Amino acid sequence: MAAVNHERLLTPEEVADRLRISRLTVMQYLRKGKLRGLKVGRLWRVRREDLEAFLEACPKKAEQL
Repeated sequence: MAAVNHERLLTPEEVADRLRISRLTVMQYLRKGKLRGLKVGRLWRVRREDLEAFLEACPKKAEQL
């Protein structure tokens, strides 16, 4: 029997709220592969660790000042 992972997946709306960007931008990131996500039927979902990896890969504006 396979192990079941009970992690909660984030919706594009939840990702958008956390990043303070639009849902459409999140959807573009998912479609282009900039943000790793899972498709469940027609719906996109994002693992928390994938969102964290995305944030770590983004340049930090504070460091650029």
